[in-house]
Amino acid sequence: MVTLRQLRFLTAVADTLNFSRAAEMCFVTQPTLSAGIKELEGRLGVPLIERTRRHVMLTPLGEDIAQRARRLLLDATEIEALAEAHRNPYEGDLKLGSIPTIGPYLLPSALPAIRRAFPDLRVYLREEMTESLIEGLNAGRLDLVLIALPFETGPLEVLPLFEDGYQLASPADWPAPRGPEALTESGQLMLLEKGHCLQRHALAAYPGRIDVTEDSFAATSLTTLIAMVAEGLGITLLPNLAVQAGVVGNAQVRLTPLPDACPRRVVLAWRPGSVRAELFRKLATLL
Repeated sequence: MVTLRQLRFLTAVADTLNFSRAAEMCFVTQPTLSAGIKELEGRLGVPLIERTRRHVMLTPLGEDIAQRARRLLLDATEIEALAEAHRNPYEGDLKLGSIPTIGPYLLPSALPAIRRAFPDLRVYLREEMTESLIEGLNAGRLDLVLIALPFETGPLEVLPLFEDGYQLASPADWPAPRGPEALTESGQLMLLEKGHCLQRHALAAYPGRIDVTEDSFAATSLTTLIAMVAEGLGITLLPNLAVQAGVVGNAQVRLTPLPDACPRRVVLAWRPGSVRAELFRKLATLL
């Protein structure tokens, strides 16, 4: 009989195309993972993975079986979650994912209240980009995600939390900017690199009025952006949530509110039909 453990080994190899990383994902040694894959291939009577010294790739049949295995593993996870939720939906592990431009500025103040309200709930946090979070949610790797819209969420259940506007950050020794006109008049606009949804949201703050060229500076974090602004290299947009949490610190930058900017919408999202939906709605009131 094919086992869930063998299928988990197969999907890990499919996701990483690397036996060492797949073994780490499954918390086993590489020989154990290799043996499990060989047992699965022996049971099915067909090769699923092609291996050379330099490359690992799945056969076409291996790809098909790995895709079906993901659905089986998700169903198994849902069965376990269903049983645990029926015992007590407010206890056990909760895998919460968040994008880097929300989690660090919202969750530290909210987690103490969550622990007081649900003392038997163990919250495990993950920071990833929005696309990766949604993939993790659909795959069962995450239970709940904290993201910002607009972003295509498909059939996920989405619960709005609040709107998050922007402030313009410019060097402290530059002339005071005149609102949104400064986006085109005050020099280079610096944003987060592609892949960060905040870049897309910042561009949408003033639709059609912000133009970022391919060679524009792109940072990997808000902290880097603020440091670049403080050095006089340009301007940037910072979300109010991060500003209110103190992300600017002692950096020598001037902050100008932009009340007419289109805000991003911060939401919680989970899989439709989740047995812990009521818990997620209660958590939303604490964020």
